[in-house]
Amino acid sequence: MPSQISLWLTEKAGAFSIGPTIIPTPARGEILVKIHAIGLNPVDWKLQELGLWIERYPIVLGHEVSGTVEAVGDGVSQFAKGDRVFHATTTGTDNRKAAFQQFVICPASIAIKIPDNISFDQAAALSVGVATAVVPLYTQPTIGVGYQAPWNGGRRKYRGRPIVILGGSSSVGQYVIQFARLSGFSPIITTASPHNKAHLKSLGATHVIDRNLPFSAISREISKVTAAHIKLVYDAVSHEDTQQGGYDLLAPGGHIVITLPSTIDADDDDDKQIIPVNGNFHIPENLALGTIVAQQLPKLLEDGEIVPNAVEVVPGGLNGIAPGLKKLKNNLVSAKKLVVHPWETA
Repeated sequence: MPSQISLWLTEKAGAFSIGPTIIPTPARGEILVKIHAIGLNPVDWKLQELGLWIERYPIVLGHEVSGTVEAVGDGVSQFAKGDRVFHATTTGTDNRKAAFQQFVICPASIAIKIPDNISFDQAAALSVGVATAVVPLYTQPTIGVGYQAPWNGGRRKYRGRPIVILGGSSSVGQYVIQFARLSGFSPIITTASPHNKAHLKSLGATHVIDRNLPFSAISREISKVTAAHIKLVYDAVSHEDTQQGGYDLLAPGGHIVITLPSTIDADDDDDKQIIPVNGNFHIPENLALGTIVAQQLPKLLEDGEIVPNAVEVVPGGLNGIAPGLKKLKNNLVSAKKLVVHPWETA
């Protein structure tokens, strides 16, 4: 049977190793994608080093790809061989659906067609950030906050409601800013390094506050922007200080979205909700939203209403993943998405 090259993690906190794998055959409702570009995410190095959520080894990691359809399973009519697609992959018990390899299986319902104005590298920078933005914003409690999505009557609906986005220059933060703009939130206040200010304003941020300030100073700057009650904070950083600071900003009845496990010292009488992100479209509770996003996102990209992250290609194919993840771990990447090309593996 034909084989591919995959990047394997054989033990917790171990080193990655290249090894051959059989190219899988898509089952009913699935497509096989030949991967052109793989997006790297901070969660990837945390999975490697900490073993978060991993139950058994060896395992293939990785969470987002772009490529071309190589084969379709029974019942799939919306895709044909050669179509350009991207999607969020998943890491778990089924290594066929993980990203760090040359071919990947995807449920056809959550695969997204790449419009002509988007490259493979740009597409590989989209899916995880978009999913992590839209699931908490537009899914009903307790998974999300329950706002009406822009494609479902919610476009510009939330004018006059402020949103605070901590970590606006992160991959996720950039997409939260853009969807907040589509939903009409105003003002859109974010924290970032000053050199990213112009870019984040181009995405829709109305105010950019220096992330290097103590959180007490950030809070004062926010109060200068708006006297309205803060009912929504999205913490794309989710360090202890940003989680607690963001929580303390909230008015009663407000929500804070966090991307890492909670460290918040919450008061049961505060009437504030903490929403942990689960941006995985493969799980049953998110599948319906993932299917809608797959239908809606290509037009938003084609019209320029959602703009992909800037990308930086890490050389070396799959061998470039480990040094790329090291850069992410050491906070050496700002306002960019790292991508690798698996077919460049030596």
